Amino acid sequence: MKLPRNIYKPLAIGAPEPYRDLPVRLERMIHFVPPHLEKVRAKVPDLARTVDVVLGNLEDAIPLDAKEAARAGFIEMVMATDFGTTGVWTRVNALNSPWILDDLTEIVAAIGDKLDVIMLPKVEGPWDIHYLDQLLAQLEARHRVGKPILIHAILETAEGVKNVDAIASASPRMHGMSLGPADLAASRAMKTTRVGGGHPEYKVVADMGGEGPRAAYQQDLWHYTIAKMVDACAANGLKAFYGPFGDFSDPIACETQFRNAFLMGCAGAWTLHPSQIDIAKRVFSPDPDEVAFAARILAAMPDGSGAVMIDGKMQDDATWKQAKVIVDLARIVAAKDPDYAARYAI
Repeated sequence: MKLPRNIYKPLAIGAPEPYRDLPVRLERMIHFVPPHLEKVRAKVPDLARTVDVVLGNLEDAIPLDAKEAARAGFIEMVMATDFGTTGVWTRVNALNSPWILDDLTEIVAAIGDKLDVIMLPKVEGPWDIHYLDQLLAQLEARHRVGKPILIHAILETAEGVKNVDAIASASPRMHGMSLGPADLAASRAMKTTRVGGGHPEYKVVADMGGEGPRAAYQQDLWHYTIAKMVDACAANGLKAFYGPFGDFSDPIACETQFRNAFLMGCAGAWTLHPSQIDIAKRVFSPDPDEVAFAARILAAMPDGSGAVMIDGKMQDDATWKQAKVIVDLARIVAAKDPDYAARYAI
């Protein structure tokens, strides 16, 4: 076990010192871009002004014969674009793939100083994070990268979910985690072919009695896993994210799934289609009425102690903490998004 004083030492001579706290960034949507497609890359400069994170996808959904083109396209895309305050991420190929080493060495060498986060798929335990942590430190030192590149783990195997706490605490380089429902469903032998969202057969029914059909209510297949992920992330100062919602024809279900994740503590979600960007922006920005009420709580209890009555409801130190979460998020949103800044009036 590492001594506490050694946790924040760089893992390679000349590598940047690890962050003590995550940088404060707005990450309501992680928008996936297939960088092997030139027509998609051409839209990235405009896209960067409308999303919080642009992610160059190198893994699933990229044809095997386009892996090298995707990597080269991502590097070209990042070098040619001024992202401003928009995050720059990539999802590399899995650690057991033949492409991962070239993904890491070529990308860090070319654009290490512009890259914020590496998303690592199919993380099964802290050993995966330790390997990538050490290798990134060596590459950062070799190419004189000035800030540490963070790691974001995707939970998409049963073993990864089992080891979620150890993964979250594996390195100060950890940024957060995302739920990967499709691969996770296969790993668990779940009987669904959907990519995220619910399933009409996963439900509870009302008790027998009376006449007429029994009421039935669809349940959330992912509630347990999201809650477990959120707890592991919160306990370690990381961010939790909902992953993909694959049915682009059902915006209502997409918004519902995103909102469930937001209410449970997720900071954002993946957006795979342009139609999902506005959904994520709306869902993961706190409601202006909620912000206004939370601001009243903070104003009534400046030091967060005691208890007050507001609109007939008791507010105390616990609700003060809840209100602070909402107002703090609203300030971060307002700093990047002028439309929401005007609506929040803070």
